[in-house]
Amino acid sequence: MSYKRSKYFLTSNKRKIKYLFLNKKSQITVVFFHGFMSDMLGEKQNTIQKFCTKKKIGFIKFEYSGHGQSSEKITDGNISKWTNDAKQLIKAKIKGKKKLIFIGSSMGSWIALNLFKNFNRQLIGFIGIASAPEFTEEIMWKNFSKKIKKIILKNKIYYLENDYEVPYPITKNLIMDGRKNKVFNKTIDVKIPIVLFHGLKDKLVPLKFSKKTFKLFKTQNKKIIKIKDGDHSLSRKKDLRRICSELRKMTTNIT
Repeated sequence: MSYKRSKYFLTSNKRKIKYLFLNKKSQITVVFFHGFMSDMLGEKQNTIQKFCTKKKIGFIKFEYSGHGQSSEKITDGNISKWTNDAKQLIKAKIKGKKKLIFIGSSMGSWIALNLFKNFNRQLIGFIGIASAPEFTEEIMWKNFSKKIKKIILKNKIYYLENDYEVPYPITKNLIMDGRKNKVFNKTIDVKIPIVLFHGLKDKLVPLKFSKKTFKLFKTQNKKIIKIKDGDHSLSRKKDLRRICSELRKMTTNIT
């Protein structure tokens, strides 16, 4: 899919956030939060968009500042900024008492979890895909060599090689701000269904992150679905069918 029909939302800080909002009149809206260095054109986003279009359910996806076609550089961003981008957009575009389902992919789960307190009364479900809360500290900083840490502290940036084409720009700003956004030391008291997907062949984010995310929720209505041969993206057709199947359960009897 392309950026066709998408628009820009201007935040209070004058950041231009690219977004797409479909089926606005629906009483339920699925909100998709993408991952670090991603955008709103991935297979997961597109498949869930098609599902919502077919079911006539509201759907909103967007790109944090510094990602995709949104304004600013990714090196100027951090978890607090991207959380604020998402919060302002959702509050401005989804009016009234409409029900929300959050779907977070990798870093997107962290940002979605940050917003539970803002939309607690509207939320009716959460799906986490390869959830990576606190990845800046637990996956990156704690595993960096002294040499890499020194480069980040001195130069304020380090380009981290990975399995993708473009190295990740890891800034001192991103690391330090991540420490202000801890979620694993909290509990989330909700009664909504929580479904967490994690591929057992995920080379970027270990399963323990979904397990720790699972423990955050007091509800009994929660489960982790482990995909035996799944990687980090979980974007194969069979993965996406399982994700949409869980989404279908959350929306049944509501629309």
